[in-house]
Amino acid sequence: MRLAEGRAAAALDVVRVAVAGLIFIHGAARFAYGGVEPFGGWLESQGFPFGLQQAWAVTIYELVAPLFIVARRFVTLACLGHIFILSVGLVLVHAPAGWFVVGLGRNGVEYSVLLITSLIAVAWAHWPGR
Repeated sequence: MRLAEGRAAAALDVVRVAVAGLIFIHGAARFAYGGVEPFGGWLESQGFPFGLQQAWAVTIYELVAPLFIVARRFVTLACLGHIFILSVGLVLVHAPAGWFVVGLGRNGVEYSVLLITSLIAVAWAHWPGR
C-alpha cells in the first residue's frame, strides 16, 4: 500500500509542477510580448473597471503564484486564485466558442476545464489541516 501511495503523491507532484509551469508561461508570454495593455483594453471593453490594473494584477499573479505552487507554499490559496481567473476566462472567452480548442472547434473550454480540474485536485491535496 505504501508504494501505491508514494506513486500517487509523485504523480500529483507532476501535475502540480506542470500546471504551475503552464500558468507561469501564460503570464510570462503576456508580459514579454506586450499583451498586458491589450488585455486591459479588452477587460474594459467587457465592462470591467480599471482594466489595465486588473490585467497587470492577473499577469503578476500568473508570474508569482505558480512559484508558490512549485515551492509548496500557500498552494491551496494560489490554486484558488487561478481557479477564479480561469473560470472568468472560461465564461467570457471560451464558453461562447464551444468545447473544443482545436479540431471540431476553436478556442473552446476543454483546456480551461483541464487546468481548473487539475488545480482543484492540487488544492484539495494541499488543503490546510491535511
